[in-house]
Parts: sequence; C-alpha cells; structure tokens
Amino acid sequence: MRTLVAAAITTLALAAIPLAARAEDASKAVPALMEELAKYQQNDATVARNLETFDTLDFDVYTHQKWDRLGESHAQDILVHYPDGSTTKGLHDHIEALKPMFVFAPDTRIEQHPVKFGSGEWTGVIGYLEGTFTKPMPIGEGKTIEPTGKPFKLGMATLGHWTKDGVMDEEYLFWDNQNFMKQIGLAN
Repeated sequence: MRTLVAAAITTLALAAIPLAARAEDASKAVPALMEELAKYQQNDATVARNLETFDTLDFDVYTHQKWDRLGESHAQDILVHYPDGSTTKGLHDHIEALKPMFVFAPDTRIEQHPVKFGSGEWTGVIGYLEGTFTKPMPIGEGKTIEPTGKPFKLGMATLGHWTKDGVMDEEYLFWDNQNFMKQIGLAN
C-alpha cells in the first residue's frame, strides 16, 4: 500500500511540473490575448457607431430630405456606385442623384434595416425603400410620365467603406430597377 501511495504522490508531483510551466506560459499569453480582445472590442464599437450613423442617414436624413446633414455620414469626395453601373463623385453630385425620387414619389422613405453588419472599415445593410408613385415623373425634354398611384416596397442593400473620421468615402447601392418599374406600373 505504501508503494502505491508513494507512486501516486510521485506521479502527481511529476504532473504538477508541466502544470506549473503551463500556468506560467498562460500568464505570459494573457496580456497578448487581452490586447487582441481590445482590438476586437474597438472594432465592434466602431462598426456599431458606423451602423448607428447609417440608420440616422436612412431613417432621418434621406427619408426627410435633410440634404444639409448628409455630410454627417458621407465624405465630401464620396464615390457612390449605383445599380445601373453609374457613379457619382462628391457629395453634391450624390445629393443631386437622390433628389429625383422625391419628385414623383414624395413619400419615399426607408424605415428599417432588418439586416446590418460590419467588419473593420466596412458596413452592410439591407433595407426597404418604400413610397407611392403619386406625382408626374420627369423623363427629360420637358416630358413626364403620369403617376400610376401604385406603391412600391423595394428591397435594397448598401455596402459602405468608412474613414477613421466616421464618414463613408465609398458606397455601393444595390436594388432591382426592373422590379421597381414593375411595382410602379411601368413594366411587365
């Protein structure tokens, strides 16, 4: 019995040596892990702040046409990519591209982002652009398309690249133009 107890004590003592070494290694690793955790937490806070700014952009600034506030979320030299392949460069040109929707659908709005996410300098949101085609739609050369009175609810997505100043310097907008035209009664 004494031999068995001595063997057990020896085994435990030998096992404790690697445990002590592992504990020492772990205590050295903890600061590095804490530093890595702090980076993740900072990234998450930045993404959350940018998504909050984006919510304000769509729900308040865009929906209520507060164009003078668009600089809170967009850099002065923003590059915007539209679903039809066109782009605008600069805040003024982007605003001019946004305004026409409100001419023929003055109740245009974005009220929700059911999906939103981000990583580092990038955010992505899915939202719904809603409104009603109630006013004549200008199509150039003084011509218009008469309103159909039809509502639309268009799924859309936006990917944004954010600067350290908390504004987007590049934005990608995605929606289905054919679906939009069908909803407002201008396509089959």
